[in-house]
Amino acid sequence: MTLLIFISSSMHDTLYMINYVKNRSSDEIIASILQAAYGGAAKTTIMYKAFITYDQLNEFLSLLVEKGLIEYREGERSFKTTDKGISFLQRNIKATQFDKVLIVGLGQLGLPVAKYVKERGFDDVYGYDISQEAMERAEKTAGIKKANDFSDFDVYVLCVSTHKSDDIFSPQVEGLLSIVERISREAKRNGALLSIESTIPKGTSKKVFEILNHRLHVAHAPHRWYSLEEKEHGVNQLRIVGGVSNCCLEAAMQFYHGKGSFEINIDDDDDHDDDNINNNDLIDSTIANTTTTTATTTTATATTTTSLPSKIRKSLGIPMHPVSEIEMAELAKIVENAHRYLQIAFAEDLYLYCQANNINFPELRDALNTKWNVHILEPREGIGGHCLPKDTKMFLQSSQSVKSKILAAAIEVDEDYRQYIQSRPSKSLLSSSSSSKLTKRRKSTTTTSSRSRSRIQYAS
Repeated sequence: MTLLIFISSSMHDTLYMINYVKNRSSDEIIASILQAAYGGAAKTTIMYKAFITYDQLNEFLSLLVEKGLIEYREGERSFKTTDKGISFLQRNIKATQFDKVLIVGLGQLGLPVAKYVKERGFDDVYGYDISQEAMERAEKTAGIKKANDFSDFDVYVLCVSTHKSDDIFSPQVEGLLSIVERISREAKRNGALLSIESTIPKGTSKKVFEILNHRLHVAHAPHRWYSLEEKEHGVNQLRIVGGVSNCCLEAAMQFYHGKGSFEINIDDDDDHDDDNINNNDLIDSTIANTTTTTATTTTATATTTTSLPSKIRKSLGIPMHPVSEIEMAELAKIVENAHRYLQIAFAEDLYLYCQANNINFPELRDALNTKWNVHILEPREGIGGHCLPKDTKMFLQSSQSVKSKILAAAIEVDEDYRQYIQSRPSKSLLSSSSSSKLTKRRKSTTTTSSRSRSRIQYAS
């Protein structure tokens, strides 16, 4: 069978896989297979998670079963990493050394990120922004060095705005992709980590990976930073992270958390018998017996060491929740904000209901919130900031088939609410005649996105 049959019916996806495989060494492929089979997995699952072709998978599985690192479970028709395989992984997980970090975008999010990275002991922290003023401010207030080019870094952290320049409430990623194109042209270190902290539509990370010609690890670690409560909800709070492949995820976990996701799983499991296996012999035989990796290609992990203890690796020390697919991380962020939008819109809708029916909203809200699993928010001047409207649209646009009817209705509710508060004579309860007018107006209102708005910042 050809790669085209087993991986995808699309030639584009086939070339994507082939290009990625060329940039990895045999020991990295072995590690990916063992990690994919940890706990047990079907052959197809291992193939996708390890990012290898079907023919490659058969060759490597035969070798790993022969060496006792993987076992085949006949009844379940699956493969599972053995204790010997886990021991092999424990001794051979590569600890990527991150020293020189570049933060791209030094605005409301990027500057706190750059400050935090420097506070964590990274000496070579650089910043880049299209605004010279932003770079000078970062240098003056936090000692962030100005980056003149993108050529020589271990980590690129993207904190670039993903909205239209003329409409901050609508998503657009062209600016971010243009930065990635420049990194692709200038980056010298194969295997460097590119982490996207900007909020992006589903599928963007893999586009980034292709623009980079698969030379850099690509991860998505969307921020949950909130400017109004930075102490409680700062850069270092629990976050979701995903990688284009297993090795991308591991690199991101090492940078953000301090340990790879697989290391965390087996950290307390030290009783495996290595059965006198010689790791070098295994890797040497793999290189000799497989035709799918070459000595002339560049390994996907450039600056690595196997002797540096995990306890002294430089990392951001942020608790991370790794997910199986990078699209999951992309979706998680925009769904979080869409959910917040929905919560606020419900509060707005309830407020309008109370006004139309001469009910005291604050008293009703206080009464409802006495129940342990109910939390009605306080509507203000409309759904504030640009993140929630933008990301809600991003989520609605993420599906070409099923659209969220409830979110579409929430957008209309916010329009109604905003129109009402702009036209009300005072903050007192409406009279019955005013309530009637409100009801009629709501029935005739259609959603408009061009109206100028006064917004209050909500947590994103």
